[in-house]
Amino acid sequence: MILSDTNKLYTFIFACLAFLLLADYALAQFTLSGELRPRTELRHGYKTLPAEGAEAAFFTEQRSRLNLDYSKELYEIGLSVQDVRIWGSTGQLNKTDGRFSVHQAWGQINFNKSLSLKAGRQELVYDDQRILGSVGWTAQGRSHDALLLKLDQEDWSLHGGLAFNQDNNPPEPAKLFDTYYSGVNNYKTLQYLWYHRELESTSFSILGLNNGVQLPDSTVNFTQTVGLTGTHKISDFGVNVAFYYQTGTDPTNTDVSAMLASASLSYSGLDNMNLTLGADYLSGTQPDQADNHSFNPLYGTHHKFYGFMDYFYVGNPHNQPISSHNNSVGLVDLFVKSGFSLSEKSSLSAALHQFYSPVDIVDPNNLSSTMSSTLGTEIDLVFSHALSDEVSIGAGYSQLFGTNSLEAIKGGSSSPTSNWAWLMLSFNPVFISM
Repeated sequence: MILSDTNKLYTFIFACLAFLLLADYALAQFTLSGELRPRTELRHGYKTLPAEGAEAAFFTEQRSRLNLDYSKELYEIGLSVQDVRIWGSTGQLNKTDGRFSVHQAWGQINFNKSLSLKAGRQELVYDDQRILGSVGWTAQGRSHDALLLKLDQEDWSLHGGLAFNQDNNPPEPAKLFDTYYSGVNNYKTLQYLWYHRELESTSFSILGLNNGVQLPDSTVNFTQTVGLTGTHKISDFGVNVAFYYQTGTDPTNTDVSAMLASASLSYSGLDNMNLTLGADYLSGTQPDQADNHSFNPLYGTHHKFYGFMDYFYVGNPHNQPISSHNNSVGLVDLFVKSGFSLSEKSSLSAALHQFYSPVDIVDPNNLSSTMSSTLGTEIDLVFSHALSDEVSIGAGYSQLFGTNSLEAIKGGSSSPTSNWAWLMLSFNPVFISM
């Protein structure tokens, strides 16, 4: 019997109540919480430059989640189900629409206070989320089907994760032969090791990740990413650095040699204000290079880093304007970010990004010449206000001033105004906690 989305929701709620009854008798910890987050957006040049005469998009998208956390001394359970929809995409008399899904469903065995094994669908979030992140800004978020072994001490941690993915074609119980993986925008296999150390005023992490992608000829190509991130605090100053190197073979059977470098300096000694200056460098591929030198930040929360208008590395390419070139031009991002505390419950943040290409860009109107490396300037403003511990409101405005070089790698026109505005309500109630 196939359950409707409504029946699935009732089943989930019943399971939550059952856990609650068990928790009462077993002296376990139980939390049932929720999230309801409608966000209205006005887009005209978000992610890509608008065409001449293009009208703005205007819509409201909502994420609704139920979260269950249950823990005892030996084990822990985490369940999170969600409904993601655009207002109006379902009719008024709708019975079911297929938008109900599982965001997380994992179990963890605690062998002792330090060693644990976590299995199931889960978010993988590490360091500043540059390579592995939850992508919480998007309505759907990101989660993985993975097995994770964790060793956590007071001042250091060592995690090892692995995943091996298969599609449902043919569905079980007819899945008897072969491990070919297709039809899903995902890696076939993933393994990583992460080490983190906390010192008195310094912390650092080392990450090694092996990413395998299934090819149509049934082989699997692997890329390896290794890197170091670190932070150091001196009085009111904070230094953040990151370096990653990528090698292996990409899905087009091209050799990879790419890098990411980042550095920023923060100052928090001003009244009700903090300031950050920094730069990100992600290598790109020259139009005449046979190897792939374009760094891929993989499964990070890219919206956090390279401008809130998501022109770079958020599921949309910025490649050379020649059909034979499938690799990105990379990115140099020089930025200034500041945060202002307006009151105990209100804050304002502002950011200025100046974007460049680290490699030559071919002029699409004259393939024998190149264009300016300047891609554009972006301004991001975000206001947030907490009405209570569980309810908040946020609003933002961003504007991009693009160039002819940005037109060449993204399409569209830099002449019309490219801007984006949004308004979001966030409800995060805790229904039961015991």
